Amino acid sequence: MQKANNVNDTSLGHFSNLKRLAYFSAVVETGSFTAAAKRLGITKAVVSQQVARLEADFRTSLLTRSTRKVAPTDAGQAFYQRCALILKEAADAFDELSQSAQAPSGTLRLTAPLDYGIAAIVPAITAFCRRYPQCKVDASLSDQSLDLMDGQVELAIRVGWLTELHLQARQIGSFRQLLVAAPAWRSQLSGIQEPQQLRALPFVANTALREPLHWSFSRSALERQNVNMPSVLSLNATMAVREAVRHGAGLSVLPDYAVADDLHSGRLLQVLPDWKLPSGGIHAVFPAARFRPVKVRAFVELLQEQLAQQETHDEGPHTPKNGPPAAPH
Repeated sequence: MQKANNVNDTSLGHFSNLKRLAYFSAVVETGSFTAAAKRLGITKAVVSQQVARLEADFRTSLLTRSTRKVAPTDAGQAFYQRCALILKEAADAFDELSQSAQAPSGTLRLTAPLDYGIAAIVPAITAFCRRYPQCKVDASLSDQSLDLMDGQVELAIRVGWLTELHLQARQIGSFRQLLVAAPAWRSQLSGIQEPQQLRALPFVANTALREPLHWSFSRSALERQNVNMPSVLSLNATMAVREAVRHGAGLSVLPDYAVADDLHSGRLLQVLPDWKLPSGGIHAVFPAARFRPVKVRAFVELLQEQLAQQETHDEGPHTPKNGPPAAPH
């Protein structure tokens, strides 16, 4: 019966031992009571006394002591591994709690695709700097994906379909892919009723995509058509493809954020609006880490706010009234 009481007393006393974990871990990491005391900012006697009480409470020798060094026993080494994890979790918790009450500051380093960066990220950066004047932003806008593991970038905005499965990602929005053409093609488009007929028309390929010529259209769950488009011009940047289409080089598929203004103004026409292409995601991608700086979290939240507002106030690109007729249902 007495033994059971001792076990219960020991279990209930774990909370009072939390500070001793820090003392014990400091001794293991520094190799001496003197160095541990200096790191912790307390006296050597306090460190020695608290570690001794820890050993006494559990009737286990955790350290071997000599005049030259202090080293953990086998039990002490196993216990230290657990202590290190507990102390790291506690430090992260305190850091997160502390930063949650702070305004973002410092330089935020991010990367995004050139076309989406110009259309959406630059306006978000401008709003971010106005909201958080203590922050600066260093943005790299490029169609080449930067390596997040080299420590130079804290946040990447990826558009499309993620392939970096080892990274942490959060979808913050989506986009539609639209088949578009210049108004000069209106007469040729008037007879187009379904995707298979598009093969007779010239197509501008975006070679930055994995399959720039193969497109899958759907009008319902059961009505689908796959089309391989004939390329007359190949370009490796979305903005270049848009310019070529504007100047009448042919049809192409472009993301809605890149052509929204052109569709509203009539500079471009949406072709076969009743036939849908697969939608893509907009993702915030982070280096693998347990803790994210408050400036990163603040920017992602602001960007998500802006994307939600855009979806609320803008029903999306519309085909102008003088555009090609919709395919009949």
